[in-house]
Amino acid sequence: MKNLMETLRQHGIQPTPQRLEVARYILECDRHFSAEQALSIVLERCPTISRATVYNTLNILVEKGLVAARVLTEGAVVFDSRVARHHHLIDTETGEIHDVDWGALKVSGTRSLADFEVQEYHVVLKGRKKQ
Repeated sequence: MKNLMETLRQHGIQPTPQRLEVARYILECDRHFSAEQALSIVLERCPTISRATVYNTLNILVEKGLVAARVLTEGAVVFDSRVARHHHLIDTETGEIHDVDWGALKVSGTRSLADFEVQEYHVVLKGRKKQ
């Protein structure tokens, strides 16, 4: 991001040095990560940062719409800096999470859920790379 400090301010986030370190890693990262993974990386850059600051900053970034929190596997929340609509594929051999463009999949049958008004959906695929 060109001006991270300004981006945080525009979203109502006070850009403290610690928040800037967390945001810099998260918003420049093109992979999915847990809060603990983010903490580990940010601690390398900023050894005085606390676990609470990292977790609180992640929550603020999610709340302000700069990052998405997703449950892609049971009991595990990952953070995703790509907030535009997209799906995911989890590699069953490596555990890597790959983005799948929204238009790559067509979901049908939502009309058959007559008792519900579908407001959003997200597809999680599992597979492995062809040999």
